[in-house]
Amino acid sequence: MSESINSIPEKTLLIVEDDKAFRSRLALSMERRGFTVFTAEGIEEGASVAAENPPNYAVVDMRLEDGNGLDLVPTLQQINPNIRVVILTGYGNIASAVAAVKAGAVDYLAKPAGPEEIEMALLTPEGQSPPPPDNPMSADRVKWEHIQRVYELCDRNVSETARRLNMHRRTLQRILAKRSPQ
Repeated sequence: MSESINSIPEKTLLIVEDDKAFRSRLALSMERRGFTVFTAEGIEEGASVAAENPPNYAVVDMRLEDGNGLDLVPTLQQINPNIRVVILTGYGNIASAVAAVKAGAVDYLAKPAGPEEIEMALLTPEGQSPPPPDNPMSADRVKWEHIQRVYELCDRNVSETARRLNMHRRTLQRILAKRSPQ
C-alpha cells in the first residue's frame, strides 16, 4: 500500500526536530495539508519511528541533540529507497546545503521555512526545481555564504580561512560570530 491508485505516493511524513514547539506546529500544519505525520526528537528515535512506519517523505533538522541530521538520511533511504528528504536548519550556509544534497536530501531549507515552502520542496517532481524564492539572497548574504563555504572547506580553521580569503583573522572571527544577514 505504498502507492495509491493514481500512482502518487502516500503522503506519510516523518518530522525529526528537537525543538518541541516547532515540531508540534509543523506536524499540525503538515497534517492540515493532507500528510500522515510521525514525529521524533532525534536520530535514534527517528530511525526507530521510520522502521515502524516507513515514510515516503521526511523533514529532518540538521542539528539535533544526539547528532547531525544528515547522519539519518542513509538510514531513511535504506528503509525506503524512494524517500524524499528535506533538511532544515537555523544555521544555513551553502557548504551545508551541498553536504545535505550529497547525503541524499532533495532540498535544504533555512529556518524559519514555512509549511508551504516545505511542502513544495517535498512534492516537487524528481528532476524539476521548485519555483524561485520570492525574496532571493541579498549581496551581503551571498558574501556571508561564500565566507562560510571557505570556512567549511578549511575544516573550520579560522587562521587558514582568513589566509585564503586574504583578510585579518580577527575580522573573520567577528564575521563568523554574527548571525547570517537576511
